[in-house]
Amino acid sequence: MLNWQVTEAEDQMILRDFLRNKIGISRGMVKILKFDGGQILVNQEQVTVRKILTQGDQVKVIFPPEVRSPSLTPIEMPLEIVYEDDFILIINKPAKIAVIPSMSDQSPTIANGLIHYYDQHKLNYTVHIVTRLDRDTSGLMLVAKQDYCHSLFHQKPIERHYQALVQGSLAVDEGTINAAIGRKPGSIIERMVREDGKHAITHYQVIKNFKHSSLVNIQLETGRTHQIRVHFAHLGHPLIGDLLYGGPADQVFDRQALHCTYLAFTHPITSEALQFESTWPDDQLTKFEQQLS
Repeated sequence: MLNWQVTEAEDQMILRDFLRNKIGISRGMVKILKFDGGQILVNQEQVTVRKILTQGDQVKVIFPPEVRSPSLTPIEMPLEIVYEDDFILIINKPAKIAVIPSMSDQSPTIANGLIHYYDQHKLNYTVHIVTRLDRDTSGLMLVAKQDYCHSLFHQKPIERHYQALVQGSLAVDEGTINAAIGRKPGSIIERMVREDGKHAITHYQVIKNFKHSSLVNIQLETGRTHQIRVHFAHLGHPLIGDLLYGGPADQVFDRQALHCTYLAFTHPITSEALQFESTWPDDQLTKFEQQLS
């Protein structure tokens, strides 16, 4: 449920235009509110979207119950929630757990844990992942609680920084990888750089050089599947532990050495500027350095 008060600038505005242009509720969402169990109220009275608003009117939107996928059974698991309000969650995701169920892997996922968490707190939501991470990538992940809030993130930039350990030393310490990414022929999992792929841009800066590897700070401009892993493999510097894309096996990183360290965005409902930081789990970087010493 969300509430707004009509201002002087919105006086005499049609409710339909107020919902779409002022609040950002799409035409499809308006239909859901009208026909699938939601409500649109003005001054506590249910009205049509043709109603003309007056300054001071109270507009309330009650969203219908969300329908969950049958695969999203509640499973209790520890979730490291670093931020939560009525609209979003920020989770510090561990490696080696998928975000959502798939046909090929029926093991418990973060989504199953979220459904259990929602049920325990009597929250009638399903799972809306805004910034998805690969199964073996750790770090910060943004989740929207409602479909409406999730849709608003399509209109707002999200700043995402990662750190990765890559094989070898890069030719330059700072640069941009601009290379389209598409599926690798014959594989439903692997991606590759290809001219007919989707636009993909990755910015990077070397933080520290080791003897046979480099610690790199990465900022994504786009969010393609496996983007960081594919881009650095394309440069000839695959991620440590990333066996799928040619990275070397490692004693400390028995998965790709990739961690989402930073998220920043403007809250789509409150307009508050938010930022969050996360360090590598279990101090893996220190263990990696000790291994090299």
